[in-house]
Amino acid sequence: MAAIKVIIPAVNEGDSIGKVVSEIPKSVSEIIVVNNGSTDNTVENARKAGATVLNENQRGYGFACLKGMDYVAKQSKVPEVIVFIDGDYSDYPEELDKVVAPILEENIDFVVGARKKSLREAGSMTPQQVFGNWLATFLMRLLFRARFTDLGPFRAIKYEKLKELDMQDKTYGWTVEMQLKVLRKKMSYTEVPVRYKRRIGVSKVSGTVKGTIFAGVKILGWIFKYSIK
Repeated sequence: MAAIKVIIPAVNEGDSIGKVVSEIPKSVSEIIVVNNGSTDNTVENARKAGATVLNENQRGYGFACLKGMDYVAKQSKVPEVIVFIDGDYSDYPEELDKVVAPILEENIDFVVGARKKSLREAGSMTPQQVFGNWLATFLMRLLFRARFTDLGPFRAIKYEKLKELDMQDKTYGWTVEMQLKVLRKKMSYTEVPVRYKRRIGVSKVSGTVKGTIFAGVKILGWIFKYSIK
């Protein structure tokens, strides 16, 4: 059985993190929750549910993901697959095996859990999220002939391929940076349709005007940066 580890960035997800951790399939060897400056009971509830908890006080989605990757890199036995999922319970953790399947069964390098409209709960994505997602993937199709339809946070990648990407973004551009680098390095990829529901609590990105603008600027910045390389 392939060794699979999960990295979950989390900021004030005390009400949801326990549900996310407890519903991840037993095929996973370790669940790593990276506490990104929470002031609630995120840490306590993550540990109670069985996760390894790391602390990254530098706020930023990318900072948290990089912290988890650094922890994995220092282990004596590294995994074959890394899965990223958010801690807000908007994804269905039990679908992890479905997201990982193309890697294990078809030798695909990278998989995005695509939040198809028909599988999304009404209101689970804000209008600005839906538009931003459409614009980013449209530009990737136009500029790079990509087949991506989503920048979904629920994703799986071979660990060795993840290291090759040399991820740099510290904040909102993490997901699109990963997808652009997969394209640039001509890695194999696919999407798996996943369900998506209203998150527990308020989003730190789409839930604020500042977060929405910063995320949009960061995502477009990465796309145009790669388009002129």
